[in-house]
Amino acid sequence: MNTTLTPPIALKKPFKLEKHGDVRTDDYYWMNERDHPDVLAYLEAENTYYEQMTAHTKPLQQQLFEEMKARIKEDDESVPFKYNGYWYYTRFEMGKNYPLYCRRKDTMLAPEEIMFDNNEMALGHSYFKQAGYSVSENNELAAFGTDTVSRRQYTIQVKNLKTGELYPEKIENTTGRAIWAGDNKTFFYTRKDPQTLRSNQIYRHTLGTSVADDILVYEELDETFDVGIFKSKSREFIFIGASSTLTSEYRYTRANGPDFDFEIIQERTRGLEYGISHYEDYFYLVTNADDATNFKLVKTPVSATAKENWVEVIPHREDTLLEDIEIFEEFLVVEERREGLNQINIKRWDGKEDYYLDFDSETYTAYTGINPDFDTIYLRYAFNALDTPASVISFNMVTKEKEVLKEAEVLGGKFDKANYESRRLWATADDGVKIPISIVYRKGISLDGSNPLLQYAYSSYGITTDPSFSSSRLSLLDAGFVFAIAHVRGSEYLGRTWYEDGKLLKKRNTFTDFIACSQFLIETGYTSSSNLFAYGGSAGGLLMGAIINMAPHLYKGVIASVPFVDVVTTMLDDSIPLTTSEYDEWGNPNDPEYYEYMKSYSPYDQVTPREYPNILVTTGYHDSQVQYWEPAKWVARLRENNLADTKIFFETNMDAGHGGASGRFEALKETAKDYAFLMDLAGKSK
Repeated sequence: MNTTLTPPIALKKPFKLEKHGDVRTDDYYWMNERDHPDVLAYLEAENTYYEQMTAHTKPLQQQLFEEMKARIKEDDESVPFKYNGYWYYTRFEMGKNYPLYCRRKDTMLAPEEIMFDNNEMALGHSYFKQAGYSVSENNELAAFGTDTVSRRQYTIQVKNLKTGELYPEKIENTTGRAIWAGDNKTFFYTRKDPQTLRSNQIYRHTLGTSVADDILVYEELDETFDVGIFKSKSREFIFIGASSTLTSEYRYTRANGPDFDFEIIQERTRGLEYGISHYEDYFYLVTNADDATNFKLVKTPVSATAKENWVEVIPHREDTLLEDIEIFEEFLVVEERREGLNQINIKRWDGKEDYYLDFDSETYTAYTGINPDFDTIYLRYAFNALDTPASVISFNMVTKEKEVLKEAEVLGGKFDKANYESRRLWATADDGVKIPISIVYRKGISLDGSNPLLQYAYSSYGITTDPSFSSSRLSLLDAGFVFAIAHVRGSEYLGRTWYEDGKLLKKRNTFTDFIACSQFLIETGYTSSSNLFAYGGSAGGLLMGAIINMAPHLYKGVIASVPFVDVVTTMLDDSIPLTTSEYDEWGNPNDPEYYEYMKSYSPYDQVTPREYPNILVTTGYHDSQVQYWEPAKWVARLRENNLADTKIFFETNMDAGHGGASGRFEALKETAKDYAFLMDLAGKSK
């Protein structure tokens, strides 16, 4: 490592921010001005410094990239699924970055139709992403959305799948998804607010007409809500959903029209959440109504949908989180979570059978896959674990026989599941609560504290990180790293209350839980503070920022990807994308109580002179979820206050957004950079 280079010194231009009589001084507020020459110059200087300081790891980065790429089946293909007379699948070609979306009529022996070749569509763009596709009922037209900026503002177009013709309409600033009505000429789509990027409007478009004449079907005026549109599995109904963190509301219309007048199912009531499915004469709703914290299943007649008509199908259970359902002609399939583990429950509608699939593993991931057909006895589900590659399985719900349709291949000839071990451990938090940890390592390690360990968590918004397999991660495991997922409060790993105890005025539990897991892993000999590394992205990047302020001595190095770190300033600015819709997650700092609580953990506000660990911060210039200036300002303040002889690196991908680089190989290069940073600090080489 070149230690003679001087890191960039950001200009200090004090800017006063006052709220509730409290004054904060932000010396780096000027970085908020996108495209300003001074901002661009600073970001480029940081990129140059990072490149120069890590130049010695370039061979390792390349080696890691080649190693990870060699494990991937480059000409891979998804398991086909049948929908409306066609078999649909996605495949990759050797050496190419992007997928091809394909189909075959009636049978997989029929000629292949390439609907979209993203490799051709991406030509001339430094970033490209297609937001799937939606095929009309007559199978002749496909609406699709593309983003070439990485700001998640998709342009919808329509392609004639018979002729290959692209229709002239281009609908900009959408979510990229379109829902066809039954007439093969009408589709619905969601537009975004051009400034906040909130999904706030549903429009109806008729093929062959001007986009300017599109009809506004629904507009969400409450700035804390987003909207979306989808079709029922039965293809009989189109639903508009409006949701905030705590509340949901749906409207429906017949997919065949002709009037497309949307009727409300149940008016929003703060704290009432429900999701909706259709079967025969009923709507089925997964809901938390009437204090069903872990959710229950109810049904209501299509002709009478208000809450007073809801009839319980599956009651609320204190020990089981009801996550989702899948409806078939003869069976109801229920996805649940009990003691942190995924469960799949299969019930016959006639009540003659009710059983669970058996997953013989201590820690794993299982979920239902793509099941578009009603009239089938086959359930498609997926299974994998930290030490087990993903499988797609077809399960006969009558005979209980299963067929593995595909198991992900790990090429290169070196992977053997028997060489790895995954376990679930339990740490104890400051308040006595037990915190689960999913862990994987190569067999034969000594629990003497000498192992480098990478600890990961996200744990916000109720999003649960299940223990899943990664072929890229094998590079770390084979180098002697232990990998651990800390299932801290803020996710729904142990049910809905696990989430409630890690948000709003209890958010600090997420941070202290993570630290408790770190201390436990050190105490039990899985690692030591000189060998412990942490990683988190987005809201998990906020977690990284909090732990290095609260317990910097525990970590050798930290990677924070697209980190949400300037919490107070961002949540006070309702012009920034996502701000208003997230008040129910973080709180509204216009309220003094939430202001003070946020400020108490906000990574940017809590940076003070102390010895910080080695840090790598990455972001995307076009990020619409966490603006680039948050990590940029944070790095500048960290450098100014760091008392340790450690390195703080900052890299901005000038062509990417929140999800990083597009294309499977470009994304691997970013992973290789992260791993090289960790391995260099751990003194590991390939």
